[in-house]
Amino acid sequence: MKNPKSLVLLIFSIAMGSQLIFAQTHNIQVDFKKPGSPIQKTMYGIFFEDINYGADGGLYAEMIKNRSFEFPQSLLGWTSFGNVEVRTDDPAFPNNPHYVRLSYPGHDEKRTGLDNEGFFGVSVKKDADYRFSVWARLPEDENSSIRIEFIDSESNIFSSQKLTIDSKEWKKYQVIIKASKTELKGRLRIFLTSKNTLDLDHVSLFPVDTWKGRENGLRKDLAQALYDLHPGVFRFPGGCIVEGTDLNTRYQWKNSVGPVENRKLNENRWEYTFPNRFFPDYFQSYGMGFFELFQLSEDIGAEPLPVISCGLACQFQNHSDKANVPVSEIQPYVQDALDLIEFANGNVTTKWGKLRADMGHPASFNLKMMAVGNEQWGSLYPERLEPFMKAIRAKYPNFKIIGTAGPSPDGKDFDYGWAQMKKMKADLVDEHYYRDPQWFLSNANRYDKYDRKGPKVFAGEYACHPKNRINNFESALSEAAFMTGFERNADVVYQCTYAPLFAHVQGWQWKPDLIWFDNLRSVQSVNYYVQQLYGMNVGTNVLTTVEDKLPLEGQDGLYASSALDKNKKEIILKIANTSDAVQKVTYTFNGLKAAGRTGTQTVLKSDNLDLENTLDNPNAVIPVTKDLNVSGNTLELELAPKSFNLYTIKL
Repeated sequence: MKNPKSLVLLIFSIAMGSQLIFAQTHNIQVDFKKPGSPIQKTMYGIFFEDINYGADGGLYAEMIKNRSFEFPQSLLGWTSFGNVEVRTDDPAFPNNPHYVRLSYPGHDEKRTGLDNEGFFGVSVKKDADYRFSVWARLPEDENSSIRIEFIDSESNIFSSQKLTIDSKEWKKYQVIIKASKTELKGRLRIFLTSKNTLDLDHVSLFPVDTWKGRENGLRKDLAQALYDLHPGVFRFPGGCIVEGTDLNTRYQWKNSVGPVENRKLNENRWEYTFPNRFFPDYFQSYGMGFFELFQLSEDIGAEPLPVISCGLACQFQNHSDKANVPVSEIQPYVQDALDLIEFANGNVTTKWGKLRADMGHPASFNLKMMAVGNEQWGSLYPERLEPFMKAIRAKYPNFKIIGTAGPSPDGKDFDYGWAQMKKMKADLVDEHYYRDPQWFLSNANRYDKYDRKGPKVFAGEYACHPKNRINNFESALSEAAFMTGFERNADVVYQCTYAPLFAHVQGWQWKPDLIWFDNLRSVQSVNYYVQQLYGMNVGTNVLTTVEDKLPLEGQDGLYASSALDKNKKEIILKIANTSDAVQKVTYTFNGLKAAGRTGTQTVLKSDNLDLENTLDNPNAVIPVTKDLNVSGNTLELELAPKSFNLYTIKL
């Protein structure tokens, strides 16, 4: 042969090709004889924070922006015409004193009224019913009337209803409007149709078809998406919103309960946090307050996990201790925590238990745990946490208290936080991590060497952030691989929640996010399906799963965990193949009698790591499930490259 080097290269290529085709089989041993640590029902859950228009303009189904005219600019979100005056004398609701007075414009051919732009439009679906309501009164004796109109993007009226106001006292009026067409970028218009003056407050528009049909309800498709995750725990209402940019703008749960019309507006700290995504009209109406959040927890079958302020304003935005409440003045904050437990669980004869009952829920919400603070670090935090722990444990000795290790998954502040939480004997420690795909893959063994005698871990905020921070398949696959480490270490990891939850396609400030939406549609990200597969297949006990006596934490790109579900009487196998090659795997179930069994196999895969689900292509990457037959006590598999695989086997 003229070129011996070519022969060598040819032989090498053939050898390499053979290696790929006849790759070594991974022999994985699953110990069925001795089930391991219990897996908590709360293991996989969700975290809600009003970021990216997640509440007003999102999950909370209210369609009117600035419905009570309480924004700092009273008519922000509204366009007024004719004779419109904002007033505060003799208001209907003390916490929301502003209202508008509509009066005759001075000529029969002129008009007085208001347009509302909604949240990125007032959007309606053809033939759907919408409930318009308003609190109104007559300053004079005669009746007055208004016409409520749906206006499309070209200013054409396509649906309307008339409403007569007949009382000198503040009174709630409502009417149902059926949309005659679908409109994404519409507006709602209110016309004064008589010469008589009237006052309006708390102008509201909801779809009639809300989650559970509630009038002050939630957007049905978004709430259903939460239910379909089968979450074990529901963390709310934040996040950084709990802290506020300053203490005056922290989330105060007592302002979010009681009659919805009298809940005090609060600034949303995400309004101006990102100058490149500045939304000066982003506020919290508290229409979806703590009562509704507890109620939602119950609806979706999740344990409620409220987070409360520890008296520290956001430490990222405040660099002086003067921004925080002194430890000597922390008692009102502690009392808020105690009162919250009473609101959730207290007998109807107690002050806060009675309020819960008056709001329509006499039974307890069965609150078992609470997080005090969010992403705090340094000595400022434990000295404020201590009085909370002392007071809560004195009154509720079995109540779980969650502390925090700060905003990062490592470093001196993280180490200090953990040391303090161990010293103070917190029940759980909240860890947060937003990192790139390689970090998630490299840290699948993160909890293998954690202290088994210390506090348990609550991974309260985590998400893989790939290049450009999009919800692509690469991020979902990295999370699926990483989460096998949660399950393998269920004796340490008590529960976890992906973050953030929601994002409006026009109103986002932070990404990636689990569920994206516009005003009429929503889409579940690829990451959503990873969370759903884990949430629907929790199991009751860990099954030790090893190859050559070692857990699979990335060997040849494989990450695996297994669980036994004593209730469903099945084995659950989770295995991610992050490599570019087909991986042959043989599972052997030690201690399981050889017999024919049925089950399912579910695969989430894509050849394109950058692929994502969008509103226009919602099924780009979704799980595919088919039946599985198992003979004997072994299972032979070929795992596709770049795939997350879940198998259930009936016992």
